[in-house]
Amino acid sequence: MSRPPDLSTKAGRKAWTHEMRMVAVRPRRWGLWLLTAGVLLMLAPGALGVHDLWGWSPRFLGLVLAAPAVPLLALSVVLKRRYRRDRM
Repeated sequence: MSRPPDLSTKAGRKAWTHEMRMVAVRPRRWGLWLLTAGVLLMLAPGALGVHDLWGWSPRFLGLVLAAPAVPLLALSVVLKRRYRRDRM
């Protein structure tokens, strides 16, 4: 079992912040990219007048991209909470 973090010093707090920031980076990053792309595609028909992308509706493609983003973001939250609980 690892030791609890030393939060009494500035260096310890900085190391703890960095450690927490690095937990579950990939699912959070992928989720944010997919969610951003999905929202932009859902807004594209009204803003840019785009009504067809490779034979598919931009709103449908936006939903297809945004759908896996929500579980990825939820997974990153669960992983971060679990890591923090085990670390403390």
